[in-house]
Amino acid sequence: MRTATLCLLVNDDKICLGIKKRKLGKDKYNGFGGMQEVGETVEQAALRELNEEAGVLATDYRKVAEMSYHFPATPEWNQVVHVYLVTRWEGEPRETPEITAEWFPFGNIPYDRMWDNDKYWLPHVLSGKKVRGSVVHDENKTIEKHIEFVETL
Repeated sequence: MRTATLCLLVNDDKICLGIKKRKLGKDKYNGFGGMQEVGETVEQAALRELNEEAGVLATDYRKVAEMSYHFPATPEWNQVVHVYLVTRWEGEPRETPEITAEWFPFGNIPYDRMWDNDKYWLPHVLSGKKVRGSVVHDENKTIEKHIEFVETL
């Protein structure tokens, strides 16, 4: 199973998301992240991907979730995603060739244009909880899910 990262930029009661322009998740809103490269730690991969996709350098962040995603029809998409909440950074999030950058109030997150499973775990992360979970997807819908709250990741 591949290792991936996801960074969620939050400021007060807003979150920065973007429309993915290519690859897995194309045309869906998501945070910023991608695959771990050989020789990188997961944390290094998260920071690199955030900079590549949003043009910012994280200065205050913490790991808030670890999610396993399974795609029975497309097993090459299977991955474990390490999720970081980023509360301070240098620079302003900007559009890149990979993804756009848009701010949303916590009460107006476009879950209907995101991965279906996000609605099950993201509100908990934004409220301060740590989450570990496993999700089985077809291409667009959550078929099965297990989400638990944890003290440490």
